[in-house]
Amino acid sequence: DAVQEQVQLALDAMNLERYRAEVRDLETESAQPAFWEDQVAAQRTMAKLNEKNEIIRRAQSWKDAIDNADAALELASLDAENTELSNSAREPSEDNEAAELLREAARVLIETRRDLEQWELQQLLSGAHDSKACTLQITAGAGGTDAQDWADMLLRMYQRWAQRKGFSARLLEYTPGEEAGVKSALLEISGAYAYGYLRTEKGAHRLVRLSPFNAQSKRQTSFAGVEVTPVLFEDEAVAVDIPERDLEISTMRAGGKGGQNVNKVETAVRVVHLPTGIAIRCAEERTQLMNKERALSMLKARLLVIAEEQRLRELADVRGDTVDAAWGNQIRNYVMHPYQMVKDTRTAR
Repeated sequence: DAVQEQVQLALDAMNLERYRAEVRDLETESAQPAFWEDQVAAQRTMAKLNEKNEIIRRAQSWKDAIDNADAALELASLDAENTELSNSAREPSEDNEAAELLREAARVLIETRRDLEQWELQQLLSGAHDSKACTLQITAGAGGTDAQDWADMLLRMYQRWAQRKGFSARLLEYTPGEEAGVKSALLEISGAYAYGYLRTEKGAHRLVRLSPFNAQSKRQTSFAGVEVTPVLFEDEAVAVDIPERDLEISTMRAGGKGGQNVNKVETAVRVVHLPTGIAIRCAEERTQLMNKERALSMLKARLLVIAEEQRLRELADVRGDTVDAAWGNQIRNYVMHPYQMVKDTRTAR
């Protein structure tokens, strides 16, 4: 009954008729002969259509889950009544069928409750860019080789988190450390509300452990910085205008595997925004032009996030809230020795 009530409250809040009307309008728009002449607008429309259809499908799955659970419980109840009437003639397999029906009903209700809790969380992610994909810039901070190893650990942590959530994670840039770990890495995570889930990861992350790189196994404190920015749609990126005089663009060889195009042609691009000092390096694409466009798009997304933070916090500094991966600025502590604890300094949990 509690799950059924929770489903009903969610359906009332959704207003499915509004979504169905929007789907009809979008389907009519996508059926027009000239729909695909503007590729960017068409892709945005199709993304909206898929999003609305997914909401309707999700709501229908909740209704079906409640109906199936009710049916299973009703069958189990009838089966129990028949047992009382003819207990002596009952086969053991029939008892197993009744138990299986109850287990299936319980499993469906548990999955439905989890999906409802996830939906309720997504309703709180109502920021302008929360529903978009995002990029994570992970940079080793104070701590030398231990910090580079810690940055690599964070990179693997976010990749596994994305895998568990069913998101796609693509490594756009990776600069390995001299001895171990990574100096910096750029990870793109695509999925529903990826930026909303991960935007609070921005900040310095502190690790305390017995260093595997210290001959005496002394306790070592190391830091890594994480920057999170949304992935903008093409028309949103075009709308952000950055004067050419504020940019410093340099090219270099991408390096690594990939043959002649990677090792002999300067396809990698590094863009620096001079007023803020923000630097973006992109070496994922095969051509210099594509890497430049991608780097500029990521820079514009970073500037939009900074502008939003400034508006919310009423800051006058043009650089915004930058991450200093050092002592006193950490948002989360990961202590492995002498005790084990993970504590978020913002919530004290």
